[in-house]
Amino acid sequence: MLACGKPVLSGRWTSVPVVAGPPLATSWVLGSKWGRFLMDEDRAESTVPSWVSLKSDRTNRDVFHSERGEHILSNWDQSAPPGESSCSQSGSRSGDAEMKPKQRSDLQEVIEGHKMSLKRRCEHVTEGTHEAGSGTLLNKIYTELYITEGQSEEVDTQHEVRQLERTSKKNIQDTPIKCQDIFKVLSEQQRHIRVVLTNGVAGVGKTFSVQKFSLDWAEGLENQDISLVLPLSCRELNLIRDEQHSLLSLLHVFHPTLQKIRAEDLTVWKLLFIFDGLDESRFSLGFNKHQLISDVTQVSSVDVLLVNLIQGNLLPSALIWITSRPAAAHQIPPSCVDRITEVRGFTDSQKEEYFRRRFSDEDLSKRIISHIKASRSLHIMCLIPVFCWITAIVLEDMMTRDQRGELPKTLTDLYSHFLRVQIKRKKQKYGGKQRPGN
Repeated sequence: MLACGKPVLSGRWTSVPVVAGPPLATSWVLGSKWGRFLMDEDRAESTVPSWVSLKSDRTNRDVFHSERGEHILSNWDQSAPPGESSCSQSGSRSGDAEMKPKQRSDLQEVIEGHKMSLKRRCEHVTEGTHEAGSGTLLNKIYTELYITEGQSEEVDTQHEVRQLERTSKKNIQDTPIKCQDIFKVLSEQQRHIRVVLTNGVAGVGKTFSVQKFSLDWAEGLENQDISLVLPLSCRELNLIRDEQHSLLSLLHVFHPTLQKIRAEDLTVWKLLFIFDGLDESRFSLGFNKHQLISDVTQVSSVDVLLVNLIQGNLLPSALIWITSRPAAAHQIPPSCVDRITEVRGFTDSQKEEYFRRRFSDEDLSKRIISHIKASRSLHIMCLIPVFCWITAIVLEDMMTRDQRGELPKTLTDLYSHFLRVQIKRKKQKYGGKQRPGN
């Protein structure tokens, strides 16, 4: 399936022609970080949270807060009761039992409002040249990823590109795990899972996994024992790194539908905080030397709040999910992590499923799959979902018009054609007009 992602060929792939693109969006494969590399000219407003430039100044932050604050909590259908925490703090259950009916109703309204807001953010993905609101339904194109419990050897020391062929060749012995099950105890040897760290190379689908997990929860399909799922992108958190916040005010900033929640509510509910893109974080997470915080109303710097939340000093009953590229994962001490998972991308069968889902034309999808199988380098690279997206863009363009010449079989040829396609799309969209914002 899909998720929100990051550029597969980050700046470290110097041989790859890179073009800038929509912040958080794109197709299935485009993950959050990849979206930024798909044509600056094609920036389109996404229905999911925007990934704002790291160079944003104070003015950008003011706009950011203003836009967040424009959301208004509506009256939602109160059909599903909030989840009950299995690891609440002492006294929380008694407090919940003594809660007045009016309080219960108000809290349930907040939860339903948050679910509706999260669903709107996550249910669509937008490709580079599409207009706002014209994105594809995530559930229509999402292809399940191969995720394992544990981590590959030497994952921190090997260049990300060089890992691909090795991973595609070896017979993986790690235990597969579904994205929606990452907080479930799967064996008698495992204890309660509170903090999960998910590794994966750029563009492999980490952010899309977060988006799919959040959408399934918001639609009432999975993990309904969790009261609130709270995605927080590290890239957006960078915008307020110089500000002082309490955990409660932090939630108010990034999730305006939660304006009505109180400090005591956070200790009763079972919460899941998702910190997506640790590798993009500009915070210095000092786990050995920091201020101790245990009150959700206590104001501090954002990095101190994150450290206390991960360590369990702040809301020890809350679940934490962190996604990161391998090189940045070491920022989280192993003693703080209960489970490590790795997003491996697509298996051979999942590669084919992706192309069948993407194209309604069965003949076209078969031709594309056949061409990829015939090229060893393309077939290996399609392990990464974002590369599947690039391949689909190029081959669809070449196979659906009068194309003379051979289809690309090498990475260089593929990237060259991809650049041409993006330039052509830019011209079609703007027709020589001035870019928006210029």
